[in-house]
Amino acid sequence: MNPDSPIIEIRNLSRRYGKLDAVNGLSLSVRPGRCYGFFGRNGAGKTTTIKCLLNLLRPDSGLAQVFGLDPRQEEVAVKSRLAYVPDMVAYYPWMTVASTLEYLASFRKHWNGDIEADLLKRFQLDPKQKASHLSKGQRTQLALIGAICPEPELLVLDEPTSGLDPIVRREFIETVIGAYQSGDPGRRTVFVSTHLISEFEGLIDEFTIIEQGRNLLTMEADAARDRFRKIRARFSGEPKLSLPGALSVKTSGREMEILANGNSEQLLAELKLHQPEELRCESLSLEEIFVASDTLKRVPV
Repeated sequence: MNPDSPIIEIRNLSRRYGKLDAVNGLSLSVRPGRCYGFFGRNGAGKTTTIKCLLNLLRPDSGLAQVFGLDPRQEEVAVKSRLAYVPDMVAYYPWMTVASTLEYLASFRKHWNGDIEADLLKRFQLDPKQKASHLSKGQRTQLALIGAICPEPELLVLDEPTSGLDPIVRREFIETVIGAYQSGDPGRRTVFVSTHLISEFEGLIDEFTIIEQGRNLLTMEADAARDRFRKIRARFSGEPKLSLPGALSVKTSGREMEILANGNSEQLLAELKLHQPEELRCESLSLEEIFVASDTLKRVPV
C-alpha cells in the first residue's frame, strides 16, 4: 500500500433500510496519521457508515475501502490491522476482566502487555472482576483497553467515551489516544464518531459533518476555525443595521452576535462604520461549527 494512499476511502456510499436512506451518496477520504472526526446527529448515518466499512453491513451501492482493500472480499486482512470500539459493547458474562483481555489478545499477532497493565491501573479496573458485574462505563473502558493494546494501524471508535465519567473521558482522550498516535507518528490513524466534539477538539485534524446520510461539510479543523468566526458587537443604542453577508445575526438589546463564513474582515469593517462601543472576533470551535450546521446547509462552504 502506498504510504500516501487513504486509510479509509468512501465514494458515493449508499445504504437503505426499507425506504429509509440511512447513508445517501456519502464520500470522504481519511489520510494516514490523522485523527478524523465523523460528526452528525443521532440517526444521521454515522454507525451505518462504520458498519459498512467493517463489513458488518453490506452497502447497496458505492465504494467503501480500508487500507485500499474491500472489506467484503478481504475481511480478515482488513480487521487484523484495525481495532473497533462500538457504541454498545458486550462480553461473555462468565469471563473476568483479565480473561476477557486474554481472549482478545489471542486473536492478535501483537499485544502490548505494558499498555494493558497501565490502562487497567488508570481505569481502576479489577482484573478478577466478572464481566457481568461491570457497569456500562467499565465495559467501555475494557473495550478501549482491548482496542489500544494491539497497537493497530487504525482505531475506529463509535461514541468511544459513552458512559465514562468526565475525568476518565478527558484522560482517555488526551492521554490514551494522544499516546497511541504519538507512538508511531504518521501511521496510526483514528476515525472517531462522537457527539462530545468539544472533548476531542485538540486532537481532530479533519472532520466530516453528515446530515441524513449526506456529506454536509468536510474541512481541515484549522481551516474551519479560520473560516468560521463569531463577532460580538455592543453599541450605545439598539443597533439598526443589515449584514446580508453574515451566516446569522442575533440581536439582543444593544448587542449583536454575528457568524461569519470566511468574510469576517468585511463584516468587521462594516460594523466599525457604526462606531461600536465594543467589538470582538473569535474562531468558532468545532462544536460550534457543528451546532451551526443547519445554517451551513443554506450557504456555500
